[in-house]
Amino acid sequence: MTNPVRILMCAPHHYDVDYVINPWMEGNIHRSSREQAEIQWEKLYQVLKNYAQIDLVEPQPGWPDMVFTANAGLILGDTVVLSRFFHPERQGEEPYFQQWFESQGYKVHTLPKSLPFEGAGDALLDRGGQWLWAGYGFRSELDSHAYLAQWLDVEVLSLRLVDRRFYHLDTCFCPLVDGYLLYYPAAFDTYSNRLIELRVPAEKRIAIEEADAVNFACNSVNIDRVIVVNKASDRLKQTLQERGFTVVETPLTEFLKAGGAAKCLTLRVTETHHESPQASKIQSRTIHLEGHLLDSGLVNRVLDTIVAGGGSFQVVNFSLGAQRLDTSAAEVKVSAPDLVVMADIMGQLIDLGAVSASEQTIDATLAPVTQAGVAADDFYATTIYPTEIAVAGEWIKVQGQRMDGAIAVTQTDTGAIAKCKLLRDLQVGESVVVGSEGIRTKRNTTTIKKVATEEFSFMGAGVSSERRVELVVEQIAWDLRQIRDRGGKVAVVAGPVVIHTGGSKHLNQLIREGYVHALLGGNAIAVHDIEQSLMGTSLGVDMQRGISVHGGHRHHLKAINTIRRCGSIANAVEQGVLQSGVMYECVKHNVPFSLAGSIRDDGPLPDTQMDLVAAQADYARLIEGSDLILMLSSMLHSIGVGNMTPAGVKMVCIDINPAVVTKLSDRGSIESIGVVTDVGLFLSLLVQQLNKLTGQYGG
Repeated sequence: MTNPVRILMCAPHHYDVDYVINPWMEGNIHRSSREQAEIQWEKLYQVLKNYAQIDLVEPQPGWPDMVFTANAGLILGDTVVLSRFFHPERQGEEPYFQQWFESQGYKVHTLPKSLPFEGAGDALLDRGGQWLWAGYGFRSELDSHAYLAQWLDVEVLSLRLVDRRFYHLDTCFCPLVDGYLLYYPAAFDTYSNRLIELRVPAEKRIAIEEADAVNFACNSVNIDRVIVVNKASDRLKQTLQERGFTVVETPLTEFLKAGGAAKCLTLRVTETHHESPQASKIQSRTIHLEGHLLDSGLVNRVLDTIVAGGGSFQVVNFSLGAQRLDTSAAEVKVSAPDLVVMADIMGQLIDLGAVSASEQTIDATLAPVTQAGVAADDFYATTIYPTEIAVAGEWIKVQGQRMDGAIAVTQTDTGAIAKCKLLRDLQVGESVVVGSEGIRTKRNTTTIKKVATEEFSFMGAGVSSERRVELVVEQIAWDLRQIRDRGGKVAVVAGPVVIHTGGSKHLNQLIREGYVHALLGGNAIAVHDIEQSLMGTSLGVDMQRGISVHGGHRHHLKAINTIRRCGSIANAVEQGVLQSGVMYECVKHNVPFSLAGSIRDDGPLPDTQMDLVAAQADYARLIEGSDLILMLSSMLHSIGVGNMTPAGVKMVCIDINPAVVTKLSDRGSIESIGVVTDVGLFLSLLVQQLNKLTGQYGG
């Protein structure tokens, strides 16, 4: 027989919204009805009494949020980690909760005063595995997770919260019995969502919609197969019932005004400890910054980079220059949830001029080049700034500095020589720098500029359609169906915007269904198509969530490196490395393609033709005999194709830039059609129209 569940609650005799420490409190100061709050709390109390033993802690005047006992601390077995509240408005609750825990015989651990951690609001035991999910980002610091692992002897998985509405983990994340998980994915960063997906099988994950999230559906109390919740949609209730759960709704609207619901109002004090080795993957580094840190805005950029990259920081020391021309210095402790995230953050900090504060010089990590033109996976991608690397305890300058290269190291009789090289120039026998250790960049004051956005935020703004295109799409769809069914030929000239705007899935369908017979483009469309297929990003933007992934500006280089290792795109498909995307569909459906290189190309891919004369001839060969050429947001390649296309071939130019459309339409051919719109929207409408066609050209 299992021990009965015990839950700690606190009556709302002194509850009110007296201040603002989360978004839900904004506009609700003194607008909560204590009488109604007492009624709602009592109903929750009575519901929970049916399933658990309820303990009460005495409410204290002046501390209105004591009612939210989930934040009292974190309990596992007979051990408690007492909360260290982030906001002064709640710090006075700590001694009352500590007194209650000690009176019940718990061993109480207290964190350093400068290290916020808000108890079971930000730390939840998984009900299927033997680990602890711990949140950070708003109220609890990442560094506290290492203490949890040590004191509670449990594996800790750190999740970063990114939506300020969901400031505690328990507002958007609820582990359920039998390993199920109720959660709101948009509340977490990309790394955390990936970690969740790795630990919780797809059939166990119950992702909720925003409408349920803002009603605090995840802020539920789960006892066996019963889920007690403020409110849940019919769809969510049905989903939970299909998995064997009983949903009990009890309104808690008065507490929502303070940013809490059922889970916030309870603390489970019977949590059985299972034997599992303590583990915390949290990494820490200390960096040194020096220069005109405030005038240049560099210190703000460094701290923002750490937080935006999924880490946390503590300024250990800051020495401000006494005079305007004096430099300042700072030491900052950087923490990250694991080694991968730390490496990414440190790579970006090195780009900003940070160096390790270690007293001993740590040598750069070198990996041999085993295949010409291919670097090790974790190679360091260079910037425009002067760079030095540590070899055998000595700093040596990297020669030939440039952006988006690799650092190649060669050993000579006089010592190591480091050169910045493009991937294609790497030779067997050289070594490349990998990781972020033993690297430093140097910036003069004149090279440090205040910027409003990141250097690599190419995709910061969205694109919207300027014109309805349904009528034009209908005609183009009709032409495509006729050409395909009579055995004609359609060539597509496509730019990387097709990938960036989410049009690739529609172009994939056109290729699969036989509407495309040749694909022409540049290095970029293939690179970003492959980047999306391998990493889920395009130009470092998460294509599912539409936000920049930190460190994502290197993804296209990694995609290039992967294909170069395989030898060609076709080889990558054959070897199972590339399993989706535009280039994958071309290979699988024997659609010939030509990629014309340019002076600005990274890599390039092994399939990219860098001899432009040969590329032009290849283009001409592929468009020969075409009935229609579809030009999708690729100005230079479209103009080049337009100049080599004879009259009588229909050309359709799609571009958001009217100047491009006008230039192609002005070539004098009556067969040219120009459409000023977003290419992703156009392709979506085109596929929809083709699916609607019936009759002679249906099927």
